[in-house]
Amino acid sequence: MKIELASSYGFCFGVKRAIEIAQKYENSATMGPLIHNEDEINRLKKDFNVGLYSQLSDVKPDDTVIIRTHGIPKNDLKELKKGVKKVINATCPFVTTPQNIVKNMSKEGYSILIFGDIEHPEVKGVKSYASDLDDVHIILSPKDLKNIKFKNNKIACVAQTTKKKETYLEIINELILKNKEVRVFNTICDATFENQDAARDISRKADIMIVIGGKSSSNTKQLHSICLENCPNSYLIENEQELEISWFKDKEFCGITAGASTPDWVIQKVYEKIKSFKP
Repeated sequence: MKIELASSYGFCFGVKRAIEIAQKYENSATMGPLIHNEDEINRLKKDFNVGLYSQLSDVKPDDTVIIRTHGIPKNDLKELKKGVKKVINATCPFVTTPQNIVKNMSKEGYSILIFGDIEHPEVKGVKSYASDLDDVHIILSPKDLKNIKFKNNKIACVAQTTKKKETYLEIINELILKNKEVRVFNTICDATFENQDAARDISRKADIMIVIGGKSSSNTKQLHSICLENCPNSYLIENEQELEISWFKDKEFCGITAGASTPDWVIQKVYEKIKSFKP
């Protein structure tokens, strides 16, 4: 069986930067999971004693706290800066961009539309920068637009950094047809584009696809969805322990891709285990 890695996969710039920051500040703690990969978070805890806080009330005044790559709500960041010894902001620059856009456009009187998952920490953080939170609307598909009443006749649009560009374009097309002024900001990061295009290409050739990444990772789930469009035998796993040899029976071409929070050492373990199979 042939095994091939996608031409673009794995760690993006923002994740690499965040991990380097966490490794530099040993004995610190992150506010929320630094990235959506439990194996890497466990490694940081074991090798660098980087802890994890899930709520502000757990933080102690003498702590050094690292802000997760996805960012946190504006008021939480203010509270942290007032209450702890040191705050290191590891928010990905591609995430701070939509935060600033929402802040500025909201001040200028634009209604805000965010294409993203309302429960995702990145989206929660981006929304918090609007001056009128009641005029921020978060959707996942064009059909959701019918339920929205904008306060203003001008709309500014941003997207969660890991979303599919095709769906974003569909949403924008709907908006332009029905509104006088629509400002569109392409906030989907380049690494997401590249990984998605590479996953699409390799899944068209493969008869089995393995997508490696955290089950709560938005960009990994997007990769899995793209692979399923072309290869029905596409599996999302977090590490090599989840592989099942039965998946590979009678398969000739195995493609592998990985989410932006998936470290190389996890990918390598998956690759080696698949290589060892004799289905």
